[in-house]
Formats: sequence, C-alpha cells, structure tokens
Amino acid sequence: MTQVPQSRLSLGNVIAQMATPLSAVLIALMLLAAGLAATFQLEQLARIEKLRQTTAQAQILASGIAAPLAFDDDVALQEYLNALKADPQIVAVAAYDGQGGLAGGFARAPARLPGSAEDARRDAPSNALAVAVPVKQGSTRLGSVYLMSTLDSLSRRLTRYLGIAVIVLAASVLIVMLAASYSSLRRAHQTLQAEIAGRQQAEEALRQSQKMEAMGQLTGGVAHDFNNLLMVASGGLDLMERTSDPVRLEKLKAGIRQAVDRGAKLTRQLLAFSRRTPLNPEVIDLRERIKGMDALLERSLGESIEVAMHLPAGLWPVEVDASELEVAILNIALNARDAMPRGGTIVIEGANLPGGGDLPDRTQIAVTDGGAGIAPDLINKIFEPFYTTKEVGQGTGLGLSQVYGFARASGGEVLVDSIVGQGTTITLLLPRSLLPARHSDSLAEPVAAFGKQRILLVEDDDNVADTVGGMLVALGYEAERVDNGDEALRRLEENGEFSLILSDMIMPGEVSGMDLALKIRQLWPHLGTMLMTGYSAAAASAAKEGIPLLAKPFTIQDLSVQLMTALDQTGAGRA
Repeated sequence: MTQVPQSRLSLGNVIAQMATPLSAVLIALMLLAAGLAATFQLEQLARIEKLRQTTAQAQILASGIAAPLAFDDDVALQEYLNALKADPQIVAVAAYDGQGGLAGGFARAPARLPGSAEDARRDAPSNALAVAVPVKQGSTRLGSVYLMSTLDSLSRRLTRYLGIAVIVLAASVLIVMLAASYSSLRRAHQTLQAEIAGRQQAEEALRQSQKMEAMGQLTGGVAHDFNNLLMVASGGLDLMERTSDPVRLEKLKAGIRQAVDRGAKLTRQLLAFSRRTPLNPEVIDLRERIKGMDALLERSLGESIEVAMHLPAGLWPVEVDASELEVAILNIALNARDAMPRGGTIVIEGANLPGGGDLPDRTQIAVTDGGAGIAPDLINKIFEPFYTTKEVGQGTGLGLSQVYGFARASGGEVLVDSIVGQGTTITLLLPRSLLPARHSDSLAEPVAAFGKQRILLVEDDDNVADTVGGMLVALGYEAERVDNGDEALRRLEENGEFSLILSDMIMPGEVSGMDLALKIRQLWPHLGTMLMTGYSAAAASAAKEGIPLLAKPFTIQDLSVQLMTALDQTGAGRA
C-alpha cells in the first residue's frame, strides 16, 4: 500500500480525490447546510447585538427623561424623544407615565405608536425589535420608555443568503476557493464588528468632547461675572463690620442687594436659552422701559460706545417679561459693542408696524451698530446656544440664544440684517397688546402680618431656612421650621393649627414639596400652601396644579405680598 507523504495531505488533495459529479453534489449540499447553519447563527448573533444596542439606547433615554417626566415638562420630554429621529433605524419611541398613559413619542409609518404601556409589551413585528425600560428616580418608578428598532427585511435577508447559496452551488467543484471565500467573509465580519465598535467609541468621545467644550465655554464666560458679584457681596459684608456710619451702611447694603439682583438675573439668562424658565409676562411701555436702561447700558458698554435712542411717544405696548426684555436688549447691545472694538454708536429705534392679512399689529425694536458685520453663511448660526466667535472665556455663546428664546416665548420673532464691513441690525418684532401698559412703580414696603398667624416653614437648607425664617419673623409671623416633607406631615398630624405652609420644592426624603402640597390639599383643604424653588422646571408643575410659587431668590417685599395673597385666598388673612 502506497503511503502519501505527510506534506501532501492537504485539503486540496482530499477534495481532488473526491471530485466526482456525485461527490461534488454531496459536498455542495453539505456546504449549503453548513452555510445555512452558519447564517442562522449569524442572524441570531446580529439580533442579540441589535437587542443589546436598542436596550442600551432605551436605558440612556430613560435616565435622560427622568426629570422632565417627574415634573411634567412635556416640552423637554418631547425634545429628548425627538433627538432619536436622527437614527433612521428607530421607528417608534414612546414615554409613559407612572399610570401607563402615553406622555409623548413619535412613530414612523407604518409603525404604530402604542397607546399605553400595556400595548407596548405586546410582540413587535417580525422585522423589528422592541424593548421597554422603566424610568426610575432612586427607588421611585416614574414611568417607562418604549423603543422599536428595525431589522433588515425578510426578503432582503433571504436574497442575501440565497445569493450565498447560489455561489456555494456554482463553486461546488472549487471547494478550496469556497473555503477561502468563507474565511474571507469571516474576516470581513470581524473587521465590520471592529469598525462598528470603533465608530461607537468615536461617537461617544465626540459627544463627551462637545459637552466638555460647552461646559468650558459656559464656565469661562460666567465665572468672571459671578466672581465680581461675590466680591461685592463679601467685601460689603466685611466693610459693614468695620463701620457704624448709617449712611455708609445703607450704601453698602444697597451694593450687596444690587449684586444679588444681578446674580439672579444672570441665572435667569442662563436658564432662558434652554426654555426652562417660566416667563412672567406683563403689559409694559417699551419706550419707558428701554429709556430706563440708559444707565445700565452706559455702565455695561464702556466709555467708547455711545447709545442713541429714537423711541416715539406713541409706541404700542407689548405683553412680555420685562426682565427678559431688558436682558435681550442688553445682550444685543453687548454683541454690537464687541463688533466695534474701536468704539462707535449703537442706535436703538422703535416703530409701530400695522398688521395686514395674517400678520397682527406688531411693535418693532431695532438695534443697529456700525461694526464689522456678519458673513451670510454665519447668520443662521448666531442664535445657536454656545455658538460664539470669541475666545474661550470671553463669551459663552448664550447671549443671542436668550434673545431668540425670549422673542419666540413672547409670540414674536427676531430678524437679522447685516452687511459685512458696514454693520448689523437685529430687530425684535413683538405682538401689540391692546391692554393698557403697567408703568414702573416705586418699591413697595413689606406688609406686616395682621393678627397672630403661624407659618410652617419646610426647608432642608439651614442657611436658607434661617434667612426665610428671619423674614417671616420680621413680617410679624410666627414661624416653625421642619427639614423635609415627611416631618411636615407628621407635624401637621400632631397639630395642624397653622395659617399656611411655606415649603421648598426639591427636598430629600420620600415626599417632595409638590407631593406635600397635594397631600395637604387632600387631607387639610382649609390650609394654604405656597412653594419656593430655584429650579425653573419645577415651577411649571406648580403652576399646572395652581399652587402659589415664590421663585428664589426673592426679597422680603416679594414674600410679604405673596403671603398676604395666599392667606387672603384661604381666608386666613381676613380680619
């Protein structure tokens, strides 16, 4: 018996010896079966990987919408959901509240958006994957997220795999080439998996770098202003300890109060661009309000900038948030100043624009500079949050974003007309109000309490509690303080003889300020409740429930007026 040398026992030699028509068919069938088995396995692996990716997306979305879902912020919730429209494989996204009701979402045809969390748990179509993930905040379940992602269609997968089978059959006599082809396919699959993993890592790194860049710009632009405000406040306190002159003390107190007011306005500006701050609209006289900004503009713009105002006496009133209007005008003026590094004149003009057709009557405020102008390809970018052409630390890119957000929230619009080398005009168009304008009044003195009235103060921050408690005592109220909502409920169960409950909204424990207010309304309907918060998204939920709200920071005058109003509504403030 002749032995074949060991070096010749290769797969090619074995196949060559078996290459008869019948054996070729059998080999082709075996390879086809093996190919089908491998295809099925790859299909399962692809489905598992797709399920993992879809689940990860749903979990990330669930963590992002916890706060909007907790505070019923439908606008922010829908923005988070709409962000997934950029992924064409996502065909349906939905968020459900704690009762399983639909809170928001979208679906691409022919997919259907489930009407409830129970519907979402049913089987998804054969060509799609669907996952449901709970939305939690700590141990509290706030609702759930439903996400459906498509797979390749059945016909496309069959076409792909039948093509492989045809290649296998056609190459039945070329087994070595077929094996090499399979090996190449395996390497290609591994390469593709590596490229997918690398792309995911690159996308995550890009998102993180964008986040850090935005945070760096925000910190650099705002830190300087806040440091100045803190310097005024801390220095003023030090000087107050070293003087007994009443005139000097009053001047120092006025400086500290102005620094606090400017800090509060800066915080509102930062929140306005994200549309998380509730506006407080009132009918105002634009001419009076803008002319009252002359001192502020003069201090902010510097000596090299002159401001010329052309505001006719008959300018129509508008219904806007007066503070946000001033911030918008200041932001436009600051950008105009930066466009004129050598100085110049900023012109603020007002005009009435009668409506026609579908357009209502509008009032126009135009701010014009003689600076460098804006290139046409950049005009559409200047209102984007964090977009700036300044050096890091010289600006946050929030100024014109606030202008855009203010105009839209007020029912108006903002226009830009610019010529490179000649200057820029930014125009606010605000709807005319038919109500009479509210003119500026002097600061009202705080109103003392009538009779003996007890206030239960619910505040977890000791410094804030001491300050607000001191205000209440100064106004003539009896104040008792507890740290959280759970303790407040126990105190009310022991003795509910209070005129009003004044509570913070965001507190540790199982019972938030909103929960406390709703439970008091249910268990002690005769008791009034007023909430305090520095978180503007929470303010929207309080307004939705009709609960009086004090936005931090507030003055003793604000507290006095709001308390008297709330007590009058409950009857406790009547003589």
